[in-house]
Amino acid sequence: MIRTAQTSDAQALRDICDISLGYSVSTELVREQIARLTKDPNQYLVVFEEETSQTVTGFLHASRYESIYSEAGFNIMGLAVHPDYQHRGMGKRLLLALEDEAKKRHYSYIRFNSADHRRAAHAFYERCGYVSDKIQKRFLKQFED
Repeated sequence: MIRTAQTSDAQALRDICDISLGYSVSTELVREQIARLTKDPNQYLVVFEEETSQTVTGFLHASRYESIYSEAGFNIMGLAVHPDYQHRGMGKRLLLALEDEAKKRHYSYIRFNSADHRRAAHAFYERCGYVSDKIQKRFLKQFED
């Protein structure tokens, strides 16, 4: 079942981020982000919960994206399924739910970036009808408090 993320999902999402994506982050930060993001109408944050065990096995986070040169769409910020539950259609169901939400909002596209080394993820996205339309580098400047 797909449902809106709740702060009680923080530990499961933290684990999925760490194991599936390689992003090590505190449970507290994930909890704070869930609380903040689920209040923002420009965000879409859902989890896949296995109905029998009520275990959160995956998530999808997308954010409204638009610029001076494009109409509004969704930018996927994160999509991951715990490795123990992959290849069962959960990722595809999360993507389809996002596509339905994009249509409801009259968005004209869904976009995302995926690291070059995530070859299996690329194949998954292509099977779901997504096309890689450019290669780019990401630049980052971090600030300390």
